[in-house]
Amino acid sequence: MSDTKVYLLDGGTLVIDGYHVFWNKGPGGDIRFPCYSVLVEHKDGLYIFDTGYDFDHVSRVLPFEKPIQSKDQTIPGALAKIGKRPEDINYVINSHYHFDHCGGNKYLTNACTVCHAKELEACSCFQPFERLGYSDMSFAPELAKKPASQGEGASGDAGDPPLDIYTPKFETVTGDQEIAKGIWLFETPGHTAGHYSMMVELANRRPMLFTADACYSRKNMEMMCISSFHLDPTENLKSMQRLKDLAEKYDAELFYSHDPETFGDYIKAPGYYS
Repeated sequence: MSDTKVYLLDGGTLVIDGYHVFWNKGPGGDIRFPCYSVLVEHKDGLYIFDTGYDFDHVSRVLPFEKPIQSKDQTIPGALAKIGKRPEDINYVINSHYHFDHCGGNKYLTNACTVCHAKELEACSCFQPFERLGYSDMSFAPELAKKPASQGEGASGDAGDPPLDIYTPKFETVTGDQEIAKGIWLFETPGHTAGHYSMMVELANRRPMLFTADACYSRKNMEMMCISSFHLDPTENLKSMQRLKDLAEKYDAELFYSHDPETFGDYIKAPGYYS
C-alpha cells in the first residue's frame, strides 16, 4: 500500500482590504493573499480539496480584487507540474462554493463532486449580501439556470459568458465524515451555511488540518477575528474554536486558506507532504 501524499497547488493571488480580512479591526489597506488547492493522492483515488478561482471570472466580475494568476497556477497547469491531468481526478471536495474555491471545478469533468448538502442548497438560494461570493456558478451549469427560491438566487453574474454544458456528479454529505481512510471532513459553518474543513492523516508527519475559509490566517486565529465575508458571525467564531480544539485533539497542524505570512513556508507542488 502506497503512502498518502498531499500536494499544495498554488492558484495565484487576490487582493482585499484589511478591514475585510480582520472584520472591524483592520488595519485597512490592500492585502494580497494566496489561493491554493489541496491534492490528496490516496490509495482510493485522487482527491482535490477546493479548486481556486477562475481568472477571467474575477477580472470581469470582481476586478477590484486584482487577480494575478499564471497558466501554471490554473488547475490544468498546476496538475501538469506533478504529471497529472484534470481527467485523472476522481473526487473534488469543495469546502464551500464561494468563487475563489470552485473556479477550477469546470476542468474536472470526470470527477465526482463532494460537498455539504446545506452548501449545495445555499448556493442556489443565497442571501443578497452573498451575491459576489456565489457569483461563479461554472461548477454547476444546470443549477445556474434554475430560478431562485429566495435571495438573489442561482443565476450567476449577468456579465458571465454562457457556461459550457457538462453535468457534474454531486455527492452531498452532512456531519463529520471520514470519506476515505485518513481523509476527514469536519463541519465548520458560519462563513457559509455548509462549510467543511478537511484533515488528512499521513504516515510520516502530523495530520494536516485545512481550515478553508473558517479561518483565513494564523493571525485571524490568534486574534479570534473572522473575515467580513460570512453568513453567521457567531457560528463562524464557534467554528474557529472548533478548529483549535480539533488541532489539539489530533495533534494536527493547521493550514490556513489565505495567509500571506504562512503560505511562503508551505511546500508547494511538485513537492509534497507524506
